[in-house]
Amino acid sequence: MARFDLQNIDAGHVGGTAETDILFEMGIMYATGRDCAVDHVAAHKWFNIAAIKGSERAAELRAELVKTMTKADLATAMREAREWMTTH
Repeated sequence: MARFDLQNIDAGHVGGTAETDILFEMGIMYATGRDCAVDHVAAHKWFNIAAIKGSERAAELRAELVKTMTKADLATAMREAREWMTTH
């Protein structure tokens, strides 16, 4: 299981824009189960969107998360990210 060290995450350096920071934080929320159940599909989705918007740290965490996911879960996460990007 992927382990995310929250002490090493500096939100001010994840992507540069407030929107990207929020997307990154959504990924952290689902990856760690902060105020919700752990959901790797949702975490990957939000890290993927934040990475597309320029967050290098989100891209790193997304790559780490992929190592723990099934192909079906990965496909679901990518589909959900595409759907979100086309509607927002």
